[in-house]
Amino acid sequence: MTDIGYFIFHPFTIPLMQRAILAALATGIVCALLSCFLVLKGWSLMGDAISHAVLPGIVLAFLAGIPIIIGAFVSGLFCSVATGFIKENSRIKEDTVMGIVFSGMFAFGLVLFSKVDTSQHLNHILFGSVLGTSYAELIQIIFIAAVVSIIVIIKRRDLMLYCFDPVQARVVGLPVRLLHYGLLSILALTIVGSLKAAGVILVIAMLIAPGITAFLISKRFERMLVIAVLISVFSTVMGTLISYHLDASTSACIVILQATIFVFTQSYAYIKSRQN
Repeated sequence: MTDIGYFIFHPFTIPLMQRAILAALATGIVCALLSCFLVLKGWSLMGDAISHAVLPGIVLAFLAGIPIIIGAFVSGLFCSVATGFIKENSRIKEDTVMGIVFSGMFAFGLVLFSKVDTSQHLNHILFGSVLGTSYAELIQIIFIAAVVSIIVIIKRRDLMLYCFDPVQARVVGLPVRLLHYGLLSILALTIVGSLKAAGVILVIAMLIAPGITAFLISKRFERMLVIAVLISVFSTVMGTLISYHLDASTSACIVILQATIFVFTQSYAYIKSRQN
């Protein structure tokens, strides 16, 4: 019991870990909420595209001397808008367009990063560095998570109908185009807010795993949101604690836990379906 108590409670006595856990928790909650809509819409690749496309914006913002979050958001939003524009004005499918756009922007960002003398380590951008979260960054993460979460919760029914059936959403009078670009905007903002905790590469897992696991458990969307948040809260807190004791990457531990939960859930669903 003493060992378990030390494992759980000791990290909470360290200011660095307190900030890390709060940052991971805020990131996990907002990613879980958004993941349900991405799974319903089939936009997992869009999240991957935007997360990679923010890299050139980060470097250019550093060169311009403006907050990195602004450059990352603009770059991610540009990627999503460019993808939509090319898809609407060509015969190329959306997934192909996204692959070309985000790969090109990510490669461009890597070239820029290799030519710029900066104190920012590339691994921190790619994989996150939640243990290095400052008070200012923590406030920024919580603010972004709160704004996106409030928007998603208030507009959840409209977003759900748009993601499930855009044609029906248009028929009932919903502003489909506004919902489309609004969802892309909050997706880009969420990814920007999650960079510190998860990084460019692993944030996509946090944006997909909770939602797809919740989908396996429940077909009711309102319940999916609750289940996804619970899964994400558990995995982010436990992943951060495990990373502390193992001296391992925090974001990687969180993603491994989420992937493990998904595998167990999928296995249980498969066994149950075979029995029936």
